[in-house]
Amino acid sequence: MGGVTDFETDVLLAEASQRSGGLSDFGDGSFRPALQAMLTSLNEEANLSDTGRHLLRQRIVELLCNRLQVEDYCKRHPSILNEPIEKPVVIVGLPRTGTTLLQRVLSCDPRFYPMLWWESRHPVPLAGAVPGQPDPRIELAKAEVRMMVEAMPQLLAIHPLDAEQADEEVMLMEHSFHAAMDAFADVPGYMAWQDQQDHTPAYAYLKKLLQFLQWQKRQRGMPAERWVLKTPNHLPTMEALFKVFPDAQVIQTHRDPLQTVPSLCSFIHTLWGIYSDRADTVAVGRHWSPKMAKALNSAMAVRERIPSGRFHDVWFSDTVSRPMDVVRAIYTFIGMPLTDEAEQAMQQWLAGNRRDKRAFHEYSAAQFGLSEEQLKADFAAYRQRYVPSNESAAQS
Repeated sequence: MGGVTDFETDVLLAEASQRSGGLSDFGDGSFRPALQAMLTSLNEEANLSDTGRHLLRQRIVELLCNRLQVEDYCKRHPSILNEPIEKPVVIVGLPRTGTTLLQRVLSCDPRFYPMLWWESRHPVPLAGAVPGQPDPRIELAKAEVRMMVEAMPQLLAIHPLDAEQADEEVMLMEHSFHAAMDAFADVPGYMAWQDQQDHTPAYAYLKKLLQFLQWQKRQRGMPAERWVLKTPNHLPTMEALFKVFPDAQVIQTHRDPLQTVPSLCSFIHTLWGIYSDRADTVAVGRHWSPKMAKALNSAMAVRERIPSGRFHDVWFSDTVSRPMDVVRAIYTFIGMPLTDEAEQAMQQWLAGNRRDKRAFHEYSAAQFGLSEEQLKADFAAYRQRYVPSNESAAQS
């Protein structure tokens, strides 16, 4: 199962074409250098196990197959590319700052298109799907989530994964291969390469996939007005986000990195352990703490250049203690009335998804070679601007 040839670009492209019935148009070619940089790093740096190599290889081929099928759909249904993506609400912030809660609460409003996990995981309809019947991708995604939870019982304590709830669009962004592969493996060369790139083509492809998913939702009789998106991966690439989505409205969540970064490192180390038998806790901390600090500093720099009315700040302690007040302020920011129907649905969701229903997540900064002094140094600029002296939330 091992072998460098497992990650050869031409071999993977050919396999995807064969699996897709001979399709050959992968769309915009900007993904190719990104794919090559990723494969080089996976081969040379990632210390993958045989299982990890197999899983990542399968995922890469799957992404390439999706690209082929998306292009084919767009040729057969050119109206897909006429779908308007207007005023998306984009939630950004470090992991563990309440982004998932806010996205899922807002997704209770039928005027928003939610990024459901099963759609992000499987954006292309499966062969044999029957219009009007339950989408078979849902059961496929549910089975995948069950397998993930069985393999990593601690996962639900870290992230409330649910195939039918809103989640990050990060799996869509993987299709450009400008992806957060460092969430799955130690690939410093690939991430250094990414730091030097223009991410605009990656966001252009994200827009195409949003149009494709929106077209599918409308085919299923699900009209809405706007998307509600979220991922911390937008923090270092905010300029590209606004270039492709110039009317985006951004909600930035805040919490002291001293609380969030060790928790994030615990999550990342769990993921690295799926793909490598040599996942190093200290390597996780060494990479992810400065990475997140750089991402926040980049976002702050963009905010200096973008009109302040494009951003709305939310503090984690407020999201936890008075979520509906936070939601009402968000609706004022985005210029939409909060309907009684939406508010009732949100209250019901909040009542059924309290944090105390999930297992406690245990971790420490020291596990990842981090200290309070190091974290304070890494995040000094961000903490000075966005972390009030009384902003202190318990680890979760």
